[in-house]
Amino acid sequence: MTSAVDRCLLVGMPGYELSPALRAWLAEGLGGVVLFAGNIADRDQLGALVADIRTAGDDPLVALDEEGGDVTRLYATTGAPYPGNLALGAVDDVALTRRVGAAIGAELAALGVNLNLAPVADVNTNPDNPIIGTRSFGADPERVAAHVVAYLTGVQSTGVAACAKHFPGHGDTALDSHLALPTVTGDLTPHLVPFRAAVEAGVRSVLTAHVAYPGYCEGPATLSRAVLTGLLRDELGFTGAVVTDSMTMNAIADGVGVAEGAARAVAAGADLVCLTGTYELQRQVRQRLAETADPGRLAGAAARVRALAAPVPVGEPVPPAGDTELAAAARGALRPDPGIGPLDGPPYVLELSPPRQGIELTAGSLLALLGARDPRVTGTRLTADPADRGDDDLAGALAAAGGRPLVVVVRDAHRAPGQRARLATVLGARPDAVVVGTGTSADAGLAPGRYLGTRGGARVNLDAAADLLVGAHR
Repeated sequence: MTSAVDRCLLVGMPGYELSPALRAWLAEGLGGVVLFAGNIADRDQLGALVADIRTAGDDPLVALDEEGGDVTRLYATTGAPYPGNLALGAVDDVALTRRVGAAIGAELAALGVNLNLAPVADVNTNPDNPIIGTRSFGADPERVAAHVVAYLTGVQSTGVAACAKHFPGHGDTALDSHLALPTVTGDLTPHLVPFRAAVEAGVRSVLTAHVAYPGYCEGPATLSRAVLTGLLRDELGFTGAVVTDSMTMNAIADGVGVAEGAARAVAAGADLVCLTGTYELQRQVRQRLAETADPGRLAGAAARVRALAAPVPVGEPVPPAGDTELAAAARGALRPDPGIGPLDGPPYVLELSPPRQGIELTAGSLLALLGARDPRVTGTRLTADPADRGDDDLAGALAAAGGRPLVVVVRDAHRAPGQRARLATVLGARPDAVVVGTGTSADAGLAPGRYLGTRGGARVNLDAAADLLVGAHR
């Protein structure tokens, strides 16, 4: 039973190298390791680390969240070359999305990574959603389903397993499950459409949501047999591996607790328990599962995890998307108000958007990108809450801008009172400013006639905005 327990765990780790303890655990049959940006110094180091993990273990999983767009581990320090899901959904070329999936899958396969914790299959119906947003292909269930299938088909054509998330849907929430337990009270039916399509298309794994759905479950879906077994297995017919979102997220940790949550998730039908946190906590969870889990349930789960680790290409080979078409897609996803175009001179750039909570931060600065193109571009980043630092700095920035063109960068300011108030102050002083929104298009109403939306903050999205404002990069 102990080896089956080990196989059902996917753990995080600190640093760039395996610790002796984790190496030993892999030799004992640990299911796998999930890597984050903090584990990646460069491609050579990452390749060596993945090879070390694979050599140390018995055919373990090595997983990344490489969604493209705003959530990337490979390009966390530079910004991703992939436009991201919302941009791809806006362009609405499923063949392109398939090639993007193939390009991401090929990168991961070359590194030895065999599980991509993507695509996001959530239908983002709530504009106040703090964690999905640009990670979703949009608000229309059928469009989202078509692009989810295209993305996972591309990824899995390379032999890397894809993972549809966050089942049964995180798109109608106004809370982030990293921070608290959201509850969805609306109709779940449209949110299931992309997951049903993903299952029918042969997705090899599905990741659960730490979200409550009254009528199905009062607590997190991750812990619900009605959701994981009744809905996902019995109704949708999924036969692959069920993966939990990280059990250290507050929706679980601040409720039933990490170890108890892991035990309940496996009992409910989860096969692979994702655990970040300390090695000591991970071992406590292992012990809890060894003491409480049904042996038959564990054996079935372990078999599905082992099957997930097998590098089996699914479907016909898909040609990967190249840089030229990725750039064209980002340009096609831009949402400029009429008349927004090249600026009359090098701008002053004022960045108001704070780092995202809940997921690893991804580098993305229009100020830095424009400054690298033209040293005459200057500006400042005022990303802290105004309550923490006051607004003298905002007045100073406006004074520094003088009469130059002013570009103000925001992200989902419509649901961030401090950011929204600062934007209003800026537009009161400079109604000619161009407002670049790097989140969803819900910010467009804050700057009517002066808005340029990128539908994502990846480097390729910001490059597209820069091309429109100052001319193509040479």
